[in-house]
Amino acid sequence: MHRLEIRKDFLYIGDGNDDTVKTFDAETGRFLGSFVAPGSNGLHGPRGLIFDHGDNLLVTNQNVGQPQNGNVLKYNGQTGAFLGELVQSNAPGAPFAPRGIVFSKQNILFVADMGDVDLPGELRTYNGTTGVFLGNLNHSGFSGQFHPRAVVIGPDHLLYVSVRNLPQPEGGSVLRFNPETGEFLGVFIESNTVNDLNRPEGLVFGPDGNLYITSFRRDASDTDKILIFDGDTGKFLDKIDLDVVGQPRAFAQALLFGPDGKLFVPITGDGPDAGSVRRYSVHHHKTYDVFVPPHSAGGPLGEPWYLTFDNTNPATLAYRRDWDDDAFESSDESYWFLLSW
Repeated sequence: MHRLEIRKDFLYIGDGNDDTVKTFDAETGRFLGSFVAPGSNGLHGPRGLIFDHGDNLLVTNQNVGQPQNGNVLKYNGQTGAFLGELVQSNAPGAPFAPRGIVFSKQNILFVADMGDVDLPGELRTYNGTTGVFLGNLNHSGFSGQFHPRAVVIGPDHLLYVSVRNLPQPEGGSVLRFNPETGEFLGVFIESNTVNDLNRPEGLVFGPDGNLYITSFRRDASDTDKILIFDGDTGKFLDKIDLDVVGQPRAFAQALLFGPDGKLFVPITGDGPDAGSVRRYSVHHHKTYDVFVPPHSAGGPLGEPWYLTFDNTNPATLAYRRDWDDDAFESSDESYWFLLSW
């Protein structure tokens, strides 16, 4: 696989403005063009992005404004050529509104299906080769509204899921599951007046072991932000405000660590920063530089969503060249539990 080699890296970002996946130089931010062409083979609302074990790019497609369910599309990782629907929109278990996605070392695709106000969400699993639906993780032990937005496998080999309430603008949780057995392991983080967690989406563990989560403002007196939690205990540690009360909004759907331990944050909103990608030095006073210029300054992104690098681990979302070595190990021969649901 080319991602195990010492080679030039690239950053890929889904753009909901023109339904593309755009690519950038991972070191300089130079725009290199649309890796996936506008609306390629029914792309309407690109969300989660990862490279699978065969070096193909997988994109969760929400099919925004379309009559059919969402799906998962596959593109050649070298050329961007369309390779087909991995998960078909008309197949059993197709996601209604797919968002975040991870791909385990055991070839299981986990997809967060947010659902809708009148449709409960699900955390869906599929065979990573055939796209066959394997089952939904059992969240019956969770008493709140289950509308999952993003997923990541943590350093402890557990599956972390950001969950929002619908239609309420406030609140939200991060839940944990055992990805091998499907067991619900409880609430890891719950919104409160201290952490101000609202409508959480993107979540990723940093090189420091802490969990970074995108959070949206509660109301006009609040800010859009990134919240930082202890990766072992879930204790709230700190925040990075993305905008200022009373000023135009600058929020982020997703985030990801990349080269040099920097945190890459695509910005959306109604202000002059929309369409930019900020690159944060989280351990140096949380300062950032503008890695990709905003749309107002001629930048190519209109509505950036999820992102991935060539060297992003598809399970843990960690940035490292030996990505295949840090995905969780399974002691089981197969995912028999999924087939029994």
